Amino acid sequence: MQGVAVLALLVMLAIFVFIIALTGLRIVSPYEKGVVERLGRYQRTAQPGLTLIIPFLDTMRKVDMREQVVDVQPQEVITKDNVVVTVDAIIYYEATDPVKLTYNVADFYSAATKLAQTNLRNVIGETELDQALTSRDIINAKLREVLDDATDKWGVRIVRVEIKRIDPPIDVTEAMHRQMKAEREKRAQILESEGLRQARILQAEGEAEAVRRVADAERYKREVEAAGQSNAITTVFSAIRNANPDDKLIAIQYLDALKAISNGTASKVFLPYEATGVLGALGGIKELFKEQPVTTPSPNGNRPTPPTV
Repeated sequence: MQGVAVLALLVMLAIFVFIIALTGLRIVSPYEKGVVERLGRYQRTAQPGLTLIIPFLDTMRKVDMREQVVDVQPQEVITKDNVVVTVDAIIYYEATDPVKLTYNVADFYSAATKLAQTNLRNVIGETELDQALTSRDIINAKLREVLDDATDKWGVRIVRVEIKRIDPPIDVTEAMHRQMKAEREKRAQILESEGLRQARILQAEGEAEAVRRVADAERYKREVEAAGQSNAITTVFSAIRNANPDDKLIAIQYLDALKAISNGTASKVFLPYEATGVLGALGGIKELFKEQPVTTPSPNGNRPTPPTV
């Protein structure tokens, strides 16, 4: 009977030890790290996987090491040129040291939000409205650098900062819209004027090219005609020179020329002074005809008889 009681006691003790051992087992996820404390003091950092701690003596806090987001609430900020704008931003961060994140800051989310709002006012306050609207990347880089330096002691790295929106007042927005409309109309007028100028230039160049081609064609025509006339004159001159003409032939050609002149519509014809010399050759032409015998057919035969003078 006593042996059974001892056995039961041992079984109960084993079950108790097993339960105590189970309470000391902790599972750390792959994206987490565990901060183990013993009697209120930091003991070690548990890596992802199965971790054993001493029950009732050790406690473990899990820290999420993934990238997380802090949404900064919209706030009104005054720019360098005294324009009140509403700015909204988002902060992306990730934990780098779970021990610092656990012991150096009580509420990181609230602390990061307040820190971002303060530095956002400082950065926007040093920037004019036009630059703030067009240079968000520069503002994002400045904010990320400032926040990263400030949160380094908290064991956090600021991955990036994004400005979601920058809203100017309604009157400023309307003025900007009018300015943008005027700029677009101005660019449209400039483009239209440039198009007209290019069209006129192309038209003028086309007309100049047409005139040049017409002039080239006319010049070519005159060159061809001049070459033909030159060849004709050369041929006639060569023929006359080879025929060895005398004054009688020249007189006959001169009479043909006078005949062509007299057929014109002019009522008066002026003869050059040298024409008297040619007319003097007409007597020689008369003598030429006298020297040529005139033959008349004979009734008695084919032999011609000389005429009687």
